[in-house]
Amino acid sequence: MKRRLRTLALGLISLLLLLAIGGSMYLHLPKFGALPDGARLERIRQSPHYIDGAFQNLAPVPQPANKSGVVSGLVKYLLAKKERPTPPVSVPSVKTDLSALDRQEDVVIWLGHASYFIQLGGKRILIDPVFSVNAAPVPFANTAFEGTSIYAADDMPDIDYLLISHDHWDHLDYPTVAALRAKVKKVVCGLGVGAHLARWGFAESSIHEGDWNTKLELEDGFTVHVLPARHYSGRSLTRNQTLWVAFALTTPKRRIFFSGDSGYGPHFREIGEAFGSFDLALLDSGQYNEGWRYIHMTPEDAVQAAQDLHARALLPAHIGKFSIAYHAWDDPFKRIAAASIGKAYRLLTPMIGEPAVFNGELQAFSRWWESMQYAEN
Repeated sequence: MKRRLRTLALGLISLLLLLAIGGSMYLHLPKFGALPDGARLERIRQSPHYIDGAFQNLAPVPQPANKSGVVSGLVKYLLAKKERPTPPVSVPSVKTDLSALDRQEDVVIWLGHASYFIQLGGKRILIDPVFSVNAAPVPFANTAFEGTSIYAADDMPDIDYLLISHDHWDHLDYPTVAALRAKVKKVVCGLGVGAHLARWGFAESSIHEGDWNTKLELEDGFTVHVLPARHYSGRSLTRNQTLWVAFALTTPKRRIFFSGDSGYGPHFREIGEAFGSFDLALLDSGQYNEGWRYIHMTPEDAVQAAQDLHARALLPAHIGKFSIAYHAWDDPFKRIAAASIGKAYRLLTPMIGEPAVFNGELQAFSRWWESMQYAEN
């Protein structure tokens, strides 16, 4: 009996050991990127926002928003019942030929979720591109809605500036970024994110990492401002070793703000005061629940942020492609449309791939998600 128990125990220990080794090997695959080290880590340690071995938000994030267990969070995500998590039919889109656009025309094209192609001041800019069907470390999780994956790296023209807000899987996609490498001239990201890109073959000379409230002054009066967000970072089990950021893109004629992933906080009012106003704000307004209250905005939070920023137009972000939170897929569209009634800004709701053009006034768009409700009834 004792021998049988000993054999069983040894078998269990061997299985656990194999699982641990396998898990460790999996976490070292290229798609997980790399943690900052060497000179990059030394620069991070000089940041006033890097405290006790990790980056910290300007406004504290209460529990459980930023430190829920990785494993328990994944289990809940996979097992929890969601309310209408996916559209009943394929999401409508317009596949604009990006290479055929007049490069001198200022235009913003939503590519789904929080990905954008922007032409501004003669520059081509790509923000947080995710062209993979799954935005997750495993192939069966976080699957894109049908009809939303209309663009691939091959559809992109040469990119002057690739902007990465943070290193979560639905913003920094290894297959997408690797496929884009030859087309990208420069990358702008938060402190530490360059470690991932360097592992994936990007030249260090092409990577520009910024701390909050710094700026990169480029040619022809084009400037990228790296600004605060209220979120967290990490691609595996280690959190907050890279900085999550927002961006302001400015030229002598235009100002565009992109929030990245961010909960609402006083930083929006401070940014609005510093810049005066924005022609367009691209704001996180999806993937919310009470547990994420301080790291993602509700639609109503995004409306307040747009007003804090003195934005002339608001284009919702972090919606329309993936179901990460537990609300219905179209809930963000409905709520932000309702909350925007009577506000001073214009709400823009283009389909994926539909250009928003700066030609005096930004055009209006249909509420395309409403037509999809008939297929559900």
